[in-house]
Amino acid sequence: MLWEVNWLAIALAALAGFVVGGIWYGPIMGKRWMGAVGITEDEIRQGNMTLIYGGAFAFALLASWTLAHTFATYGRELSVFVKVLTAFGVALGFIIPAIGTNYLFSQKSKVLFFIDAGYWLLFYIAMGLVHAYMP
Repeated sequence: MLWEVNWLAIALAALAGFVVGGIWYGPIMGKRWMGAVGITEDEIRQGNMTLIYGGAFAFALLASWTLAHTFATYGRELSVFVKVLTAFGVALGFIIPAIGTNYLFSQKSKVLFFIDAGYWLLFYIAMGLVHAYMP
């Protein structure tokens, strides 16, 4: 059961989350995020983009596979609503508390927390939608 998942759905869901990130941290929240993090566009461009984007996509694949595996272990067909709500719940119940705890101890701003928390909610909703329509 561990590997009995829809691999195409896993890849497409990871890609959907990745696209959400590009839109969220680009035209929607890009400038606010840079201000909250305290970096400039030039500093971003100096980063190792292959490592950053490749690593982020690898993490998205892992998250997507875990979500697919979670759905597969329920042992019954789930509705679109239940899959999307479950994905949302993963973000709300696991991801956001984890980053919130890290941000509290590292004393990062509330603005950065809400930008990143909003992203993770949208990321998991996007993945949940793909997995719901590609079981």
